Amino acid sequence: MRVLTFNLQNLRLRAPDGRDRLDGARDADEEEAPVARALDFADRRLTAQVLAQADADICALQEVFDRGTLDYFHDHLLAATGVAGWPWRACVAGNDGAGRDVALMARRPFAATSHARMQPAELALDVPKGVAPDRPIFCRDCLMVEFGPLTLFTVHFKAPWPDRDEAWTRRRLEAMAVKRLIQRRFVDPAAAHWLVLGDLNDPVRDRVRAIAPLLDGFGLDLTARMPAQDRWTWWHEDGFRGCPDAMIASPSLAANWPDAVPRALRLGMSREAGGANPRLPDVGDHRPRASDHAALVIDLPGL
Repeated sequence: MRVLTFNLQNLRLRAPDGRDRLDGARDADEEEAPVARALDFADRRLTAQVLAQADADICALQEVFDRGTLDYFHDHLLAATGVAGWPWRACVAGNDGAGRDVALMARRPFAATSHARMQPAELALDVPKGVAPDRPIFCRDCLMVEFGPLTLFTVHFKAPWPDRDEAWTRRRLEAMAVKRLIQRRFVDPAAAHWLVLGDLNDPVRDRVRAIAPLLDGFGLDLTARMPAQDRWTWWHEDGFRGCPDAMIASPSLAANWPDAVPRALRLGMSREAGGANPRLPDVGDHRPRASDHAALVIDLPGL
């Protein structure tokens, strides 16, 4: 089984002039520029090419606007690549006001459970100072997806802005909640096969990691198996590289696949992000691009 996580950077279907079109891999500050909109189709064709080349059995995606967007992207741009499709898909409305939801595509059936509306009291979690007790825990969602012996917890945690300290508190609560969900799902979490994956928005510069509850003996960060110089999946225009995209495995999964090492697929990232990795021919210096993130892929033979 090949598993992928990929932040698609604001994949949204619109019909501004009565014709369907997908937003490109761009943020809000570029939305009004005509030259930015002109590159949208080229961006999304690259997004599809990255997914086609990855050829994963399970694709955990972030920043997908809704199920209609996911289906349109799958049935048009992904289908045009000629790769085998992903007939089983899910995208549940989460808590991001801009509609950036988590989603999943798979080549085998699955059962999915959303936790978007879950509040701290439901998991017996202490409410941090400054967080409303009736506010949903997850900034987007924690989508639990079960594939027989493998259970995925797909997430997109709070980004470290505008208030860095407040964002850290929200991410710590999200990490604690995922841990509780895993403990509630399995009698012996260490012996089960589970994987937390997605964009954890966890800055490596933080002295204490907000996601520490998911580590520290509870789970293992599989990206730590990657060579240090290759451990980056995101680049910012200020020149900073980071690895917000993660795969945290149960001790049993990590032990049973000791040679499984995630791979960062940067073939759709802007050329200005640098690195020795080749790019797809149509990738530009800044745009067109598939996303501001790389896709992260891991092979788990036999699952």
